[in-house]
Amino acid sequence: MMPDLDEYKWIVPDFIWELDEHIDFDKLIKALPDADDLARLLPDFDKIGESFTSLKGFFSPGSSGETAFRATDQGYENDKQYKKVSDKEKIDQLQEELLRTQLKYQRMLERLEKENKELRKLVLQRDDKGIHQRKLKKSLIDMYSEVLDILSDYDASYNTQDHLPRVVVVGDQSAGKTSVLEMIAQARIFPRGSGEMMTRSPVKVTLSEGPHHVALFKDSSREFDLTKEEDLAALRNEIEIRMRNSVKEGCTVSTETISLSVKGPGLQRMVLVDLPGVISTVTSGMAPDTKETIFSISKAYMQNPNAIILCIQDGSVDAERSIVTDLVSQMDPQGKRTIFVLTKVDLAEKNVASPSRIQQIIEGKLFPMKALGYFAVVTGKGNSSESIDSIKEYEEEFFQNSKLLKTCMLKAHQVTTKNLSLAVSDCFWKMVRESVEQQADAFKATRFNLETEWKNNYPRLRELDRNELFEKAKNEILDEVISLTQVTPKHWEEILQKTLWERVSTHVIENIYLPAAQTMNSGTFNTTVDIKLKQWTDKQLPNKAVEVAWETLQEEFSRFMTEQKGKEHDDIFDKLKQAVKEESIKRHRWNERAEDSLRVIQHNALEDRSISDKQQWDAAIHFMEETLQSRLKDTESVIEDMVGPDWKKRWLYWVGRTKEQHIRNETKNELEKLIKCNEDHAAYLANDEVTTVRKNLEARGVTVDPCLIKDTWHQIYRRYFLKTALSHCNLCRRGFYYYQRHFVDSELECNDIVLFWRIQRMLAITANTLRQQLTNTEVRRLEKNVKEVLEDFAEDNEKKVKLLTGKRVQLAEDLSEMAIVLRICQGRKSSRFNFLEGLQYLVLGVTQKLLKSSVVAAWRF
Repeated sequence: MMPDLDEYKWIVPDFIWELDEHIDFDKLIKALPDADDLARLLPDFDKIGESFTSLKGFFSPGSSGETAFRATDQGYENDKQYKKVSDKEKIDQLQEELLRTQLKYQRMLERLEKENKELRKLVLQRDDKGIHQRKLKKSLIDMYSEVLDILSDYDASYNTQDHLPRVVVVGDQSAGKTSVLEMIAQARIFPRGSGEMMTRSPVKVTLSEGPHHVALFKDSSREFDLTKEEDLAALRNEIEIRMRNSVKEGCTVSTETISLSVKGPGLQRMVLVDLPGVISTVTSGMAPDTKETIFSISKAYMQNPNAIILCIQDGSVDAERSIVTDLVSQMDPQGKRTIFVLTKVDLAEKNVASPSRIQQIIEGKLFPMKALGYFAVVTGKGNSSESIDSIKEYEEEFFQNSKLLKTCMLKAHQVTTKNLSLAVSDCFWKMVRESVEQQADAFKATRFNLETEWKNNYPRLRELDRNELFEKAKNEILDEVISLTQVTPKHWEEILQKTLWERVSTHVIENIYLPAAQTMNSGTFNTTVDIKLKQWTDKQLPNKAVEVAWETLQEEFSRFMTEQKGKEHDDIFDKLKQAVKEESIKRHRWNERAEDSLRVIQHNALEDRSISDKQQWDAAIHFMEETLQSRLKDTESVIEDMVGPDWKKRWLYWVGRTKEQHIRNETKNELEKLIKCNEDHAAYLANDEVTTVRKNLEARGVTVDPCLIKDTWHQIYRRYFLKTALSHCNLCRRGFYYYQRHFVDSELECNDIVLFWRIQRMLAITANTLRQQLTNTEVRRLEKNVKEVLEDFAEDNEKKVKLLTGKRVQLAEDLSEMAIVLRICQGRKSSRFNFLEGLQYLVLGVTQKLLKSSVVAAWRF
């Protein structure tokens, strides 16, 4: 057992190593007596001890004889007591002493942990009541759990795997998975049944520390107090109802995840997923594909490379009957993320004839499966009414008296659910941190690639993400809305007057002027005009004017919104501006009282017939001429389309007339002859005149329909009337003098000039009134609507994603997401904040392809 000192020979002087050359040690050893001879030479210490005991008895007080005999008997008993103890008994004594020492320190540690738990509970309660006047932030594990919920909601069928760490609890049916989970959560929260499948869907349990022992679902605000039996019963019932509701008709299990958060003092922070127990046979009442569905659910969760597999094995049954161990060994052959747990060890110790078999199970020698750690736990006596505290006491008492510990088959850190909970929590957070570091390294490389791409494609633009671009566009839109207030009154009135006349000119010409012009005298003309103007003002004109004003405001607003501002124009905002414009216009409502006030103003303007000076008279004549010339031009165009090209166009452009156009042309020539014969002809043809025209055409071999004759007559007479009106307008240029004398002693009548002056004045007054309404009220209301729309869009991430799109936006978003990763790499003073950021951007890395920018934006917030 001496160490090898060859390397240290230089320390010892050389003559020591040369002693064997001068002294024959073999002869010296043979000359010495052996062990038996030495034992015979030594005195008999037992007899010497007896002699000393006898002497002691004789010299003690009391009767000599009786005392002597008593001393002799006592000496014989002491002789038995001080017999030489065997090596095996010494080892047993040392083991018992070691166990007593371990239990002693274990109790001390539990007492300290209990005191620490109470102190932490007090601190959390003080924070909860706001004594420190600070708002408690959401815990890290709660944020992490929300990410898993988001991914679960995004892909309930789990087709798209994420690589976020979680603890996956798997095992055979009735192996004690739920009981282990309840011991870790320190509450009987799951429904249970004897031999019946109770876990019908994955249940995600998020454990975190809190001042009160409570549980709540992610989609409910109700808190279940886990210290009250009625709340525990209600929670178990709610979980069972949710499981049954998640199972589709004709199925036994569901892939839909039920999310539950459990908070309490002293709980280890982690996320566990309890899966349905693996079965070997489909029994009656189950769907035929139940076994395959459970296998697929278990594989889907276990194939996540960062998932920690908590493999639960029932210790009370033969290890050869286990199904889950083969499944786990397939998912994690090297055992780098598997923790093996043997349950019901108390039953196993009673039933198993050879205790070494339990040791082989714990050491993983009976299974092909490898694991990071092996644990043995006891989760109760099989009574569903047992409390967590009573189960803990029973578990501790069992392992204190168990031969598995006394014979060193199990180590102290491998037993009890408390040690298991600590080990799983440490493994979980280690896996989370490693995932964060891996993702951070990946983000560094991605950040460099994105920066290079940005520099090559957008060298002169700032890296503005979607939110920053929205703020920039918002400022531009508000500036453009403010520009509406800077439009000059003259510009408003010109646009309004022009647009309003374009809308009402047809009605004025067709329904007022032309019918009145057919009368034979000025009195009838003025009466007809007054009646029709009154009807028009009462029913149509105010509404039409408001429509024109509203459309004018829209056009001006659109012009400012879509107007390109040279090199500064950024077309990336076009869709957003268009959407803001459309939504603002949709929300805008014109003042309802505007029409009533406008009606009175227009009525008063049209009743006025007094032209005060020659300038107004000339302006009315000019206005009438422009209107009639425009109508005449339109009429000429209609006639040309009816009769086809004339002889010049037919020869120059080598085009001809259709048969219908030829008939129309012949009809036109016949009707023009009729007008030349009677220049004062009425606006409508009489029936006998229609017959005459038709017979004349038939005489020339042209068959024509009476309706075609009337239709052609309407356009021919219209052209004739407009030309006559224009010539009459020219005669009235010098008629202002006669107008002032009310056309006394004059055959000239210029009532049509007065009509157009009244219309022109009404247009000017209406335009002025509408301009005042626009500048004083409507522009400001529109500006308010635009601000409200921008505020609504700012809160709607989906809207921003839809309106601000393109490669440039997405590249800037990616760069913005990578920017904080650089801060993670550089480090922070607060390790928790650094890790929290890392966790958030781990989530970004997982979700950026799945959930796109909405979830990314939420997690960046």
